[in-house]
Order: sequence, then structure tokens, then C-alpha cells
Amino acid sequence: MQPSVRAQIEQALLRGWNRRGLLACALWPVSLLHGALLALRRTFYRTGLLKTERLPVPVVVVGNVIAGGAGKTPATLAIAEHLRARGWHVGIISRGHGRRTDDCREVHPDSSPLDSGDEPLLLRRRAQVPVFVAARRADAGKALLAAYPAVNILICDDGLQHLALARDVEVCVFDARGIGNGWLLPAGPLREAWPRTVDLVLHAEGTPISSPSAPAFGTRRTLAPHAVRADGTRVPLASLRGQPLVALAGIAQPGAFFEMLRAEGMTLARTVPLPDHDDFEHLPPMPDGPATLLCTEKDAAKLWRHRRDALAVPLMLQVPRTFFDALDARLSSHSV
Repeated sequence: MQPSVRAQIEQALLRGWNRRGLLACALWPVSLLHGALLALRRTFYRTGLLKTERLPVPVVVVGNVIAGGAGKTPATLAIAEHLRARGWHVGIISRGHGRRTDDCREVHPDSSPLDSGDEPLLLRRRAQVPVFVAARRADAGKALLAAYPAVNILICDDGLQHLALARDVEVCVFDARGIGNGWLLPAGPLREAWPRTVDLVLHAEGTPISSPSAPAFGTRRTLAPHAVRADGTRVPLASLRGQPLVALAGIAQPGAFFEMLRAEGMTLARTVPLPDHDDFEHLPPMPDGPATLLCTEKDAAKLWRHRRDALAVPLMLQVPRTFFDALDARLSSHSV
């Protein structure tokens, strides 16, 4: 299947999950089976039939209950930056979704995104901390701590449903979709039922999320004021206004990236949505002419292998100070 066709199917499904329409109602019985299996799995972990492994340092899990991406990576970056400023020695672990490998490995700044995963590579380059990936996050954590014994706290990116890893703090992230139609997959966007017990909630500003168990904090996603070339140099975003631009995105919601560019005054001659975590091996034909190609920072490492001239526009997350105060309070029993 062509990436553009797959992206269209993904976007149609995401739109369908916003309401309880005909497709959602047809899939609702399947979602009940999904919910029953989830409940059984949780019971197995709670009773000890399935084992949870605890690592020797505190673990902060950053995840979501809604499918299709909700801003976990920007949240992980913001938390890592805060913890480093507080004196913690931070490491990040992840599954590395979408990579062609399945082993446990360290992610280096020059790693291939096809081997490490695009999000772990972005985390390694931006956070400047050790990053390891493995199917079992505990394996990634143990390998990271063995290689970097000074690390005294781990952030698990996208691990809310990975119950095999014990955690000290759970942060659940929501974007502007909230909980969609409120139904479980495949009738709705929820990986598991909401509300569920977590420690902290981050939600998009203007889309509050109710949680009886955790304080919730509004966030705002913005574009950085600059784009980045493949050689690391920066281009002021304002200097691109009025130029013909082609925007490409292989993320869960490419349309959101395109709208953010337009809101910054960018003139998009064409937009190219691709499936989330696309490998960029079969890019659609790009238009002839002098148009500048823009992409997200997550896509850049894969796109630059084919188009060194592309510019990556970083996404930023504005997190209120009160969230970090609450996070610090939950970590207060652990020493920095």
C-alpha cells in the first residue's frame, strides 16, 4: 500500500473516532472484547501471574491512553530538561516503535532512525542524555544503568500500558482530541478506559481532562521560532514567510503540523501527509521548482537521507511551573 493511501486511511480513522457514528457503532462489540482482555491482563499483573520488574532508580512513565500520538515526546523532553536542572542524572528508555530491529541497544546521535526508532533518536539528540530502546523496557533500563551508573532516574517514553515495568510516577498526556468519542479501540481511540489511576495529567490548553485521581495541567504546543538544516544551522521561521513551501509530515496528526505552519504565516503550496513512523523509503514525487521542503523534527533524520535541503521545524511544549512542582513533590522521597 502506498504511504499516501495508508496516511489517508489513518486520518479517516482518526476523524471517525471523534464521534459515535456508524463505523464506531459497528466496531463497538469488538471494543468490548478489547476491554475484557485489558481487564484480564491487569488482573494477571495485580495477582502476580505476570511479573512486574522494579529497577533500582525511580521511574517516571510518560504515556497516553489515546491512540495516534498525543505529545508524549515533547512532554518527555520537557520533563528531562526540568529534572536535569534539578540535579538529577537522567536516562530515557523506550520501545522504539517503528524500528526494524527488536534488540536492546543504545541510541547514539548518529544512529539510524530505522534501527533506533525516530522518537528515541530525537530524544537522544535534543535531551542530551543516555537513551536505550528494547521491547521490554526493563531490559532497556538495566542496560542503560549498567552503561551509565551515574544515572539516578529514568523516564520511560510511551510506557503507560507496559505493566511489566514498575513505575514511581505516571504522567498521562492528552492532545486537543481529549478522549475522542470515549470508546475503546477499535470503536474509539482509547487504548484503555478513561478515567484510570495516574499521578499527573497533561492536556491541551482549552481541552480540559477530568481525572478523579490526579491533578491536571494545561499545556500549549507551539513551533520553535526557527527551522534547522541538516548541518545543524538555524533558519529563522519568519524568513520563510512569503516563500513557496512544501510541508511533509509522517506523524500521527500531520494536519496539526500543517495548520501550525499556516498559523505562523507560512504559505504552503502543497502538504504531504504520510503514515506515523513512515520509513520515508517511498516518498511521493515532490513538485518541481524552488519550493522549500519543511518537515517535523521527528521526521528529519529519515528525510535528510533523501533530501539534505529539507528544513526541520521543532515542536515545543509549554508546561506550567505548577506541573513540575507536583512532579517534584512525588519524587521527594527519592534522593537526587
